[in-house]
Formats: sequence, C-alpha cells, structure tokens
Amino acid sequence: MKTLMYLVLALGVGGAMSIQLGVNMRLGGWTHDPIITAFISFVVGSLTLLAMIFLLRLPCPNFGEISQVPWWQWLGGMLGAYVVASSILVGPHLGTTTTFAFIVAGQLAASLVLDHYGMFGVPKHPIGLLRVLGICMVCAGAVLIRRF
Repeated sequence: MKTLMYLVLALGVGGAMSIQLGVNMRLGGWTHDPIITAFISFVVGSLTLLAMIFLLRLPCPNFGEISQVPWWQWLGGMLGAYVVASSILVGPHLGTTTTFAFIVAGQLAASLVLDHYGMFGVPKHPIGLLRVLGICMVCAGAVLIRRF
C-alpha cells in the first residue's frame, strides 16, 4: 500500500512539473527572460518552503556543522536553477509534450548510470537489457512526439 502511495505521489509530481512549465512560460512572457523567470519561481518556492518549515515546526539542522557537508551536496539548487531556466527557454519552442518527453529521456539515461554505479549514495541497481530497452523505447517515443 505504501508503494502505491509513492507511485501516485510521483505521478502527481510529473503532472505538477508540466503545469509548472506552462505557468513559468507565461510568466516568462512577462519577464522576457528565462533566468529572471526562474529566479521569481525560486523566490516564491523558497517562501512557500519557509512557511511550511514554520507551520510544521520543523527542526533546523545544526548550521555549525555546515563545513562537514561535501561540496557536491550543494549542487541540487544549481541543478534546479538550470532545469527550471532551461525548461522555460525550451518549452515555448518545442511545446510541453516534446520538452517533457526529452526531459524524461534524459532523466532515465542519467538515472540508469546513477543506479548502476550507486553514485551519490543511490542504491545500486545494475544496468540490464530490459532497463536499457525501456529507455530506448522512451527515447524513441520522444523522437516520435517531436516528428509528428
């Protein structure tokens, strides 16, 4: 039952990302710049998260230990900025469906490598023929979506 909840949540995230792209593309029409648009999106998101921290009374980490955090663990915010700004730039040219088809294909290809090598603490899952075939099918689907 718990797995079903996570699957439904993941589907919701996918839907939210598509809506986010549409909303951010419209905001980008006002700002005329994907970086400014992404910045506004991150400010609103950060304020939302800050409100959740206070409302849920979440404990803060010990910031005195901040120097012990490996440098690469700070890349998430930079990668998030790249994802949001790039999708705002690409979305109007490719459309939401094509943009996300290629985003998903890229996510799966990178995830396959992360899983295989257990990078960044991800549990290891070896590359197998069916996994590679599945990703090839998604990539082929992305190409078909773009072509037609």
